[in-house]
Amino acid sequence: MTSRWSRRSFLAAGSGTAAALGLGTAWAFTAPDEFPALRARWRALILGEGFDPAAEPFRSRLADLGGTAGRYLATMAPAAGSLWPDLVYAQGDPDGDQDAYDRSSRLNSSYARLSTLAQAYCQPGTGLTGAPRVRDALLTGLGHLHDDVYHAGRVPYGNWYNWQIGIPQALLDLCVLLYDALPAARRAGFLTAVDHFVPDSVVADYTGSSTGANRVDLCRVLALRGVVGADPGKVALARDALSPVFRYVTSGDGLYADGSFIQHRSVPYTGSYGSVLLGGLGLLFALLAGSGWEVTDPGRQHVFDAVERAWAPFVYNGLVMDGVSGRAISRGRAAGARLQQDDHTRGHAVLAAIVLLGQGASAAENTRWRSLVKGWAERDRTSPPLADPTLSVPHLARLKGVQDDASVPAVPEPTGHRLFPCMARATHRRPGWAASLSMADRRITHYETGDGENLRGWHTGSGMLYWWGATFGGDQYGDAFWPTVDPYRLPGTTVSRKVLADGAGGDWGAVKPDVHWVGGATDGQRAAVGQYLKGFQSSLRAKKSWFFLDDAVVCLGAGITCADGTAVETTVDNRNLGAAGDAPFTADGTAGSAGAPWSRTLTGAGWAHLGGHGGYVFPGGATVRALREARDGSWSLINKGGSTAVLTRTYQTLYFDHGTDPADAAYAYVLLPGATAEATRARAADAGWLSVLANTNRQQGVSVPSAGFTGVNFWFGGTAGALTASDPCCVVVCEKADGTAVIVVSDPMRMRTGLTVTWRRAVGAVMSAPATLLASATGAELTLTFGDLSGTAGAGQQVTVGLG
Repeated sequence: MTSRWSRRSFLAAGSGTAAALGLGTAWAFTAPDEFPALRARWRALILGEGFDPAAEPFRSRLADLGGTAGRYLATMAPAAGSLWPDLVYAQGDPDGDQDAYDRSSRLNSSYARLSTLAQAYCQPGTGLTGAPRVRDALLTGLGHLHDDVYHAGRVPYGNWYNWQIGIPQALLDLCVLLYDALPAARRAGFLTAVDHFVPDSVVADYTGSSTGANRVDLCRVLALRGVVGADPGKVALARDALSPVFRYVTSGDGLYADGSFIQHRSVPYTGSYGSVLLGGLGLLFALLAGSGWEVTDPGRQHVFDAVERAWAPFVYNGLVMDGVSGRAISRGRAAGARLQQDDHTRGHAVLAAIVLLGQGASAAENTRWRSLVKGWAERDRTSPPLADPTLSVPHLARLKGVQDDASVPAVPEPTGHRLFPCMARATHRRPGWAASLSMADRRITHYETGDGENLRGWHTGSGMLYWWGATFGGDQYGDAFWPTVDPYRLPGTTVSRKVLADGAGGDWGAVKPDVHWVGGATDGQRAAVGQYLKGFQSSLRAKKSWFFLDDAVVCLGAGITCADGTAVETTVDNRNLGAAGDAPFTADGTAGSAGAPWSRTLTGAGWAHLGGHGGYVFPGGATVRALREARDGSWSLINKGGSTAVLTRTYQTLYFDHGTDPADAAYAYVLLPGATAEATRARAADAGWLSVLANTNRQQGVSVPSAGFTGVNFWFGGTAGALTASDPCCVVVCEKADGTAVIVVSDPMRMRTGLTVTWRRAVGAVMSAPATLLASATGAELTLTFGDLSGTAGAGQQVTVGLG
């Protein structure tokens, strides 16, 4: 999916930029002291502007803010080791254990509560606006935390993030909001503390914890330290230290040329850390625009390009897909929290970040992005963004501004397929539905755990296939899915039932499978994708393929072998039916019970259908297990900081039972999102629609003549249907009605220094080809000879031909 908008030059520096950003003359900078204007601008950025506090959704949100702040005000009780009795931060057991992490997090939370108090003090309509008692409590609280723990000379404990990002960001925001009320000596002490915990050296090298979103967060700290302390060197350092974030990377953290975004070296993180990166850059671009420290590095265009190349493919009707949110999927509801995080709340934060970033982009980009955001927001009927209680007032103001702008049209969801070889992910969009695929390889972890989070996400990289309907299924993974789903039966995955420990494999994406063949090829609309699967802490081996088509996903598995002494299963689907769980299920025309629990073995099944969701076809018939069950769980089971409240959701599961220690087992099924029962029955009866060309440990491929589609994953060189490959590769052929065809060839292993592909089809001429194609021969058949593909990063090489 490529943007239809051309890229334009950057906004000019100086007062013209300020006007272009809509910041007005109030933000004009005058030499030599720009810092008062920068402080005023930051205040507006973090409080929001241009909204009516007496109108909804702001009136209620501001009242809620006042209520929360009032509770914090009433319970603040400064004591050694705490500012609130329920947030004891005094260092306990030795550094490095969970206790130290918990206590540093409580210190961070203490500053966050002070930030909430300051918001209530500065925002209108909170009931505490400008109240002297709130100001006095803030000064007392800030002084206590500084004197007790967050001061120069103190040795940090627990999570580095709290000391270098979370706490100083909140502290510096508070310094801006309370600038005139803070005694100069007190303010100087706070800045000295920031210098101690966040020295300039944190951005000296682009490595470790100073990369990607973390680097942007650190630059925000340095920039605000400079603004509050009127230190131009600090602001310049922050600006210059952003430059490595803009560059495309080829390994580790950051943005990749194919649109991938990685954090923690091996975790796809577009939806979580990526959101932080977008929002952080948007704030810094806006803060420094027109000043003597404006961000002018031309590399920032990579970030602007990434809005549509990296973020938009993973946003669907307001939600951001969980396959790129890492361990954040386990943060549904924290212990004692009133608000819940899910794929929609994470998506809304991305939407607001895009609006903010647009202020620093070209006029064309800003216009296009606002239209994208308006469309996503309008279509999010599951969780409307303006009713999202987790959104800050500034974020609400930005989204409300887009909603109310009659000049902004809502852009519909696009159709097409996007492959992200550098993070082993794929997205597929068709009219009425969308899907996302998560895999793992030698560069990309099976899953990430850490800080006691995502303790049972072991198999999320084992070929998990997510899918949503345009008008249904919007809460499929957001409605308590992660704490209640069977973690061994995630949709699309093939896994061993070997029992795994919570957090197995180690923190921060430590375990990656030693496999190379993961990836695929696409013409931009349809695709073939494959995963050589090595099971997580298991002897399981399998070859898995997905063929993404106009109204279906064809799924093949072969070579499924395991010696764990446990059962091995492939989950066709595991749909969350919510608390009621009464969607009708039909198999080959026979209805199952709408209640739960029940289980059936479907012998020789040709098709199945789940009302309100879609259909499933089993080519040639198959033995499939069907299960409906109500499952209990709590967020605390998958996240140590989660709520212990017990939740219940009903699931409709379809799975292949490959038995204990299978040898060379296989499966085949077709997913039909949104299909009716009659359409599913008709597809199953249409013997000519699909031809499975191969489903073995050596090749997997299909042909759909009516769509002109052929796709083959060559795990080894060989032949499948009319295609022959000399070596491992992926080949997609799409024949067009105009007498042309597109052949896309990729090297998922990134190892081929030469490759020959033959298509036994009459071809008249090669019309276009990439530089990697060394030679071609046409006539009764087409032969394509490629050179070195090892440097293509798994990207498809597209050849267009005229058919003979």
